[in-house]
Amino acid sequence: MTTPLLSELTAKARHAAHPHADTCACGATVTLADRPDATVVRHAATVAKAHAPGTDPVGLTPRLTTATRIPDVLLPPLSPTPVTLHGRLVTFWPYGTPVDPDAPDQAPWEAAATLLARLHRTPPPVPLPPMRGPAKAARAIARLRSAGRPHPAAPLVLRAWAALPAWARAEAPLPDSSTLCHGDLHLGQLVRHPVPTGPWLLIDIDDLGVGPAAWDLARPAAWYACGLLTPDEWTRFLTAYRAADGPAVPTTGDPWPALDVPARALTVQTAALAIAKAVAADRPLDEVEQSLVDACARMASLPAHLPRNVAK
Repeated sequence: MTTPLLSELTAKARHAAHPHADTCACGATVTLADRPDATVVRHAATVAKAHAPGTDPVGLTPRLTTATRIPDVLLPPLSPTPVTLHGRLVTFWPYGTPVDPDAPDQAPWEAAATLLARLHRTPPPVPLPPMRGPAKAARAIARLRSAGRPHPAAPLVLRAWAALPAWARAEAPLPDSSTLCHGDLHLGQLVRHPVPTGPWLLIDIDDLGVGPAAWDLARPAAWYACGLLTPDEWTRFLTAYRAADGPAVPTTGDPWPALDVPARALTVQTAALAIAKAVAADRPLDEVEQSLVDACARMASLPAHLPRNVAK
């Protein structure tokens, strides 16, 4: 169903693509996402994004400015200033070619790792708020707790959550307030620009900020630990990050002391969302979702004085 927001966002995208034309013959506008936290449409080479309700312009504006200052790492917006539409902040971006989900063998793990290393080595060009990774994890736990009915796996996830340090649960300041971080790294956050074969760039600056660089490595680390990412893919990613002088992990040796807490937090976050979605759809957990819950169970079962590496 087309909502007033989606309809007007489509018109804005058309106008941004063709500001001096009343009509165009370049095809229909495509809805790329229509979720409570973001509505995204594409028209020709322009993408319009309505950010989550309640997004603070005081936080969004410096994130947009940062993207314009490091265009070799982050896809820069078409304008560094958001507009307001139906009470939502809207930004405009050039379209980039996304990662092909049907070609996992071609996943750009090296490019992702290299971009992260560059980002982490770049001094923030303007003052930025803390990156929002732990806050997103906390929202996932809140969603699990408010699910319509209890789920037998929920206590395992909540125990693993309680074992995390306060900063990873967004209950204390982050341990690093100077390193530039993406805050929500996954392969869906990369595009080639210019299309179709330009260099890879990071997109989605909603969670960008300062914080511990290891958080940006946490999702692939957690996937590897849970058996969802192959050892070869993990090695490619980690090796490329180290080769680009990424500061999140030591240049040699065991990376897990640095990655352990963020990887556990991302495992818990993903498991919490999986359970909440399964409850909402009244279905059992699938194999991947169950593997995340199993990892939470392993973490929750370890004594407090032992390392809680989700791979063990």
